[in-house]
Order: sequence, then C-alpha cells, then structure tokens
Amino acid sequence: MKHIKNKYDLVVVGGGHAGIEASLIAHKRGIKTILVSMDKNSVGRTSCNPAVGGLAKGQMVKEVDVLGGIMGFFADLSTLQSKTLNKSKGRSVWSPRSQIDKNLYEKIAQEYIKEKNLDVFEGEVVSLDVKNNSVSGVFLKDGSKIVCSSVILTCGTFLNGLIHIGSKQINAGRYGEKRAEGITENLNSLGLKSGRLKTGTPPRIKRSSVDWKMGDAGFGDKIPSPLSYRTENFKPKDEPCFSFRTNENTHDIIMNNLSSSAMYSGKNMATGPRYCPSIEDKVYKFNQNPSHVLQLEPEWSKSEQIYVNGFSTSLEEKIQLNSLKTVKGLENVEFIRPGYAIEYDFFYPSQLKNTLESKAVSGLFMAGQINGTSGYEEASSQGIMAGINASCFILKEDPLVLKRNDAYIGVLVDDLILKDTNEPYRMFTSRAEYRLQLRSSNADQRLLEISKKYKLLNEKTLDKLSEKIEKTLDVVNYLNENNINPEAINKRLNKLKEKEIGEPTRMANILKRPGVLIADLGVEVLELKNNLSKHMKNEILFEAETIIKYSGYINRQKEEIDKIKIYENMIIPDNFDYNKIKSLSNESREKFINIKPQTVGQAQRINGIRPSDISILLVYLKRPFHVK
Repeated sequence: MKHIKNKYDLVVVGGGHAGIEASLIAHKRGIKTILVSMDKNSVGRTSCNPAVGGLAKGQMVKEVDVLGGIMGFFADLSTLQSKTLNKSKGRSVWSPRSQIDKNLYEKIAQEYIKEKNLDVFEGEVVSLDVKNNSVSGVFLKDGSKIVCSSVILTCGTFLNGLIHIGSKQINAGRYGEKRAEGITENLNSLGLKSGRLKTGTPPRIKRSSVDWKMGDAGFGDKIPSPLSYRTENFKPKDEPCFSFRTNENTHDIIMNNLSSSAMYSGKNMATGPRYCPSIEDKVYKFNQNPSHVLQLEPEWSKSEQIYVNGFSTSLEEKIQLNSLKTVKGLENVEFIRPGYAIEYDFFYPSQLKNTLESKAVSGLFMAGQINGTSGYEEASSQGIMAGINASCFILKEDPLVLKRNDAYIGVLVDDLILKDTNEPYRMFTSRAEYRLQLRSSNADQRLLEISKKYKLLNEKTLDKLSEKIEKTLDVVNYLNENNINPEAINKRLNKLKEKEIGEPTRMANILKRPGVLIADLGVEVLELKNNLSKHMKNEILFEAETIIKYSGYINRQKEEIDKIKIYENMIIPDNFDYNKIKSLSNESREKFINIKPQTVGQAQRINGIRPSDISILLVYLKRPFHVK
C-alpha cells in the first residue's frame, strides 16, 4: 500500500466552498492540513448561479468573514454588480448580494490557496480508516492512504451523483465531471444513515442569440457595499442583468411535455428544494400565474455564456429550447448547455453534534451539501465551522458553538442537527427568530470577540473592526446624550412631514422617528479618523442609526434570550437513558434517542416534542441513575 509522504493532522475532502473555508481556516490555525480534490483545476468553482449573498445568505457571508473566512473577499474581488436586497423592508432583513465573475472567482481562490501554501492533492477519497470509532486516515482510489486524526467531508453533489436531462441519465457529480463512489457505502457500513436529494440548474445560453432590447435592465447600488470587512476601496463594475418573462405559450409547451421531465415522468426521484423550484414545478403548481420572471445573468464579465435564473429544469433539451423560444426576446435563443437535475447522496445531519462532528465517529466532520443543504453560502458557513472545530478537536481546545441568537450560522447548524431533513435546506430570514439582532451590518459586533478568542483574523483586521465597533458606540452615545434645538431641526422635520419640536430634544429621540436619518440632523455627530475609508464611515453612521431605531425591539429580544439561557446551558449527559423514562410517549422517546440532544434547549426545538415532554425530562435529569 502506498502512503502520501507526510502525515497530516487534517484531511479535507472536496474543493468547493465548504472545503475551501474548512481547509484555509484550519491551516491558518496551525493545523497540518491537506485538501483532496478529484480535480485541482475545479477548486473554488461556482457551479450554479453566478452570485454570492442574497436574502439571509448575505448575512451569513458577513459572519463567515468575521470568523476568518474568505468567500466575501473573493466575491468582492470578482464582483460584476453589487446590490442590497430587501430595502423596501426593515433593516434587519437587508441583505447584500454580489453578481460575480465565476472564472475570476475560481482563479482568485486557487491563487490564494497557493499563496497560503495550503497543500492540495488531486485524488479521490473512497473510504475512511476508522479504528475504535475514531478516524485514523483516508484511503484513495489508487490504493494509497493518508494518515490523519481528523477528516472533514465536503463532497457536494458528487456522492453517487446522477444527472437527469429528460429521459437521459448521466453518472456525474457536475456536468462534465465524474462522480465520487465509495464514501457513501463506507459510511453506511460504519452505521451512518444516508438519503438522496435533488437539485437543479438552468440552461446556459449564448449572449449573441438574445434580443436584449426586449428585457428590462437591472443595475446595482449607486453606493455599493463590499461583502468583506477586509475589502478597501470597493469600486466594482456595474454590469446589468436583464429580466424577461414567460407567457402562456411557454407554459403550454411545458405542461404538454411534463412527461419528458425526469421529475414528472414517473421515475422515483429524490426530493428537490422547495424554495428554488424548477420551471416545471412553477408552471404546474402555480398555474394561476400567467408568467414567471427569468433573470438573465452574465457568468463572467461580458461573457457570451448567460445564466437563465428562474428556469431550472430537467426537461428534454429540445423542449427546454422550444419553450424558451416563446419568450419575447429569446425567439432565436441558442444553448451552450441545457439545464439538468442532479440526484446525490447526503447524510442526515441529526447524526452530527452541534460542532458538525459525527456522533458515531470521533474526528469525522461534515459540511455542505453532504448535510442536506443547498447554496454556496450555507456550504461556506458549515465549512468555516467544521474547520474551526476540527482544529479545536486536534488542538484539544473547547469547540466553537454559535447559538441561534449569535448568528444565522447558529440557526443553520441548530436547524440541521435538530430538524428532519426531507428536502435541501436553504436559509431564509424567516428561519431566524432573533433576526432583529442578526443584521448584516452588525456581524462584526456579534462575532469579533469569538474571532479574537480563536485567533481567526490577523491583527490588522482585528484592529480595524475593533475601531469600527468603538466608533459606532461613540456615535450612539453622542446621539443619546446630546440635544438638538428646534431652530436647527424644525425646518427639516417640516419638510419630512414630521411633527416639529418645541424645546431642545435628545437627538436619539428624533432619530427614532421612522422617516428621520442622521443626515437630517444637520450636525457632524463625530469626528472620524482619516484612516477610515469613506465606506467604513458610512457603515459606522448607518449602524449607529440602526441601533437607535431598533433599540426598543432589541432590548425586548434580549430579555427573551436571557429567559431561555438556563435551558441552553443545561447539559444532557451523552449516556442518558431515555428508555427508563416510562412516562414519555414512544414517539418522543424515539426522537430523543435518534437525535440525542446535547442540551435541554436543543431538546425543546426537536420537531414534535411537547412542553410536557420537557417537563418530564427535567424531572429525570435530576436523577443521576438515569444514565446507561
């Protein structure tokens, strides 16, 4: 048997967004790490939509950034258009999104990995070497072995991947890339339960075959905001995306040919993402809608290859083409590549601890689509957490666990390990009950101390963010402590159709009015140092303004969080014997045994668990003999 020359502490399997974050953060923390990819040239590939961020996802990218991750920085360097979504709603759900140059993003990622001297090996991991329920290495397809004490699996859609285009089936992990075989079977033999999920991607069409005059151009923000706190002088391109609309003719062709879709042909296919439906699902399930929006997005700067966002499909290629040709402006459309659906293996994430380590195999971590999620940002978030916690495992440090009120990443992990995964999981702002506190604008305030504790950022970035947080609080204090006179503000209030004041009033009280901004106060609230960029100064003022406007709501949420802390800190022993609790229903007992909640707070959030079950559990937790 051949061995790789050096022994490693950590092997990361897969070079997608999860794998990159996991391997880089572990490497940064001094862990001897190797990233194993089936194709070194595909590391960092954005295989589906050409964008990073979006609703709730933008918040996660900012959180990953503060935790030492790199996705936001790569995106900033390759941005074609930057836009903040949800601006018509409250600031807590404003979400940054960047349209990116996919080719440039991939190139930047690979160059960065090389620059950081992270070892990358081209090969295929087919099984783990597990001794006494602990990882001791991985076996490659060529028979060689890499010795290690921890493994992070980030296999994306490659585990027994199967592509569907109508009746055509292709064994592949992505279009044109071979699938991975062996890992699923190996983990099954170790007692881990797997399932099948499905996701899809739309066709890529030729730019030159589109009549762009028939589409509505959409541009980015006039004052764009970077996704990474490390980015300075953010001046991205602003290449437009164009929206087109389907019509009745489009829908008729799809409805008349549903049987040509792999999903509607009677095949027993895996479940796909509810909130990213195929065009077949849209037309069939939402037939009351006369049309659906198609967003045509460039895949790189001025690319001939265009991504048809909103037209994910597994129809026969000819049907895909004919239906698109009914859309005004796409009458002469030509394909570069058809859309397709892909089925792949995943492992039920309830088999993981809240550190993303396997409950069954010590030292085995999983991140990304292997855990049943969908999306670059969800993968990146899991990757950074798996990388940090694998390094903690190796260094024998306390792991990092983010709570639901700490970050969207905390919500993501908590949902994964406690909820049933019957479909690909995608993050939304509605999943976060404390979203008022989890704003994209305050990720630094929420997570910087954690970053300091685990040494996740360099000194320059730590100093920069520390100063930003300090100055933000200085502005808040200034506004809370200083008055503004009627003659200085009433004219502006009148113009804003706000009630005038009759006496000197605290600036913060004026600012709590929905229509009033700091700029309306007409005063220089704070002299900010010249070493701060214009964008950083704008961020400071915006966040200070937000803190004041949301203060009442935020304080109420903090009170709620304080009330539930007692349950979050109440540990359930690993060997707690639920079978001895005879007063539990069989269903509740089975859920506790299968999921093995680590705290009473987690137990409360398991689907189907009732308050009475928790009351019973609390009684028996006080009895030490209820352990195996």
